[in-house]
Amino acid sequence: MVLAALLLACTQAALAAADTTFITPYERSAGKRTATYDEVMSFYKKLKESYTTINMGDMGPSDNGYPLRYVAYTNDGKLEKEEIRAGSKLVILVNNGIHAGEPDGIDASMMLLRDAATGKIKVPDNIVLVVVPAYNIGGMLNRSSHSRANQNGPESYGFRGNARNLDLNRDFIKCDAAETLGLEDLFNKVNPDIFVDNHVSDGADYQHVMTLLETQHNKLGGETGTFMHNTLTPHIYKDMKTRGYDLVPYVNDFNGTPNNGWREFYELPRFASGYAALFQTIAYVPETHMLKPFKDRVLATYALMQSIIKTGSEHAAEIKLARANDRKTVLTQKEFPLDWRCDTTRCDTITFKGYEASYKTSEVSGLPRLYYDRKKPFTKRVPFYNEYVPSRSATAPRAYIIPKAWTPIIICLRANGVRMQRINYDSTMMLTAYHIDNYETSPRPYERHYPHKNIQVTAQRTSIQVTQGDYIIWTNQPARRYLVETLEPTAPDAFFVWNYFDGILQQKEYFSDYVFEDVAAELLKKDPTLKKLLDEERAKDPEFAKSAEAQLYFVYRHSPYYEPGHMRYPIYRLEE
Repeated sequence: MVLAALLLACTQAALAAADTTFITPYERSAGKRTATYDEVMSFYKKLKESYTTINMGDMGPSDNGYPLRYVAYTNDGKLEKEEIRAGSKLVILVNNGIHAGEPDGIDASMMLLRDAATGKIKVPDNIVLVVVPAYNIGGMLNRSSHSRANQNGPESYGFRGNARNLDLNRDFIKCDAAETLGLEDLFNKVNPDIFVDNHVSDGADYQHVMTLLETQHNKLGGETGTFMHNTLTPHIYKDMKTRGYDLVPYVNDFNGTPNNGWREFYELPRFASGYAALFQTIAYVPETHMLKPFKDRVLATYALMQSIIKTGSEHAAEIKLARANDRKTVLTQKEFPLDWRCDTTRCDTITFKGYEASYKTSEVSGLPRLYYDRKKPFTKRVPFYNEYVPSRSATAPRAYIIPKAWTPIIICLRANGVRMQRINYDSTMMLTAYHIDNYETSPRPYERHYPHKNIQVTAQRTSIQVTQGDYIIWTNQPARRYLVETLEPTAPDAFFVWNYFDGILQQKEYFSDYVFEDVAAELLKKDPTLKKLLDEERAKDPEFAKSAEAQLYFVYRHSPYYEPGHMRYPIYRLEE
């Protein structure tokens, strides 16, 4: 009995010491501090060393050279990426600190994984948690107390941009950041059923502590989109109500007031939730309200992650089946929507808890300014416009051909699990090539680029020289939708939009007018069709008829001397 009592005392002492070891900076400060990068990494390293249900793995480098890490938890200890993907459990991938000044998920995840490992909370056996504890490391290290002027705590926090000042939640397609390639590689290797990307909101003032952005259900589509919208999300709302939180959809209203409703956020694939839809993955972007105390925001994030785990577990088989069916359907899907518009003739009606908004005289400008009166809260039903319909589509080819010179594209495709085959010998293939007829370019930089828009193309079947080592990418693979939405140049987040192919937009060879005059005259004599085209152009355009230079260039552009690669999009389609 004495020995048993002694052992019990030693065990209790060890547990007490362990509990002290795993108290987070958030808890030690009574909800005033968020953990630093070093504190986060030290915490998870000790947690991994102490519990067999925890693993920490490498995702590759970040832009500032620090290694990106992920942490995995499951009750049976099968924690390697290959085991996670091959298993039958529901995989939930949680990303934290994509905007490092929005740290709520960082601290909430530390407590969640600790409580799961120590048994304080029960994670169901059919769940695997994969957590990126600190994604934007460069932003975390750029710590201050002032970069989030509208945010209520913590005492200090990271910065929105990464080490290269990139917004990582605008980078899921263009992949400028090393972090993005690492996360997409992890995403592909574990194949999450649900992706959670924790944030803090900007925008209007209201009573809700937590708002929730879900993958737009029409864009996600298929059985998965329907199940998420009709079953999974409503059950999360219901469960969160029992935890003391009234959820409301992400309030996508920044310049006005949401009192009369709002449109659902339009998620291009550059964003986390839009990217997830390309792989038939359900995504949630929790957005705690910036003006609520940091302590309350972290607790709400903790509660929501618990709710997603619980609700996901209860519906794991249905989610898995829906995704499997949709992934099978995508393999043979012909038409893929590229762009969407909000259908304002349809909406849901939701309960919104807001504050009366009004205007008063600004003490700064002396002009009217918006303010929310917290002494006048209200609860009312408002419209939420969350139905979208395709506005533009494209057909999937049998395969895409990518010349080996376009290495940056190949890197992005590999990170996303795209299967590619090298062409073994030089050959000539009959392919569809796009000519870029027109486009507009942003006059101001956006996330390191000057994106293109309003892109117009002409497709032409033509003979293309393909060389040994070029890539053929068959589209009957899981990444089929991703391929269409990145390689079709008119898609709103295509690689072409992000300037990957700007080299083809500049003409490299020209001519001397006085030399080409004689060549052009000879061409017109030998080619009556070309002469007719020139005459027609002169007849319909008086300014063209007055310009010798324009007419000479017209002949040049329709001659064999004009470079075929100018304005020709260098990704080719092998049609069905």
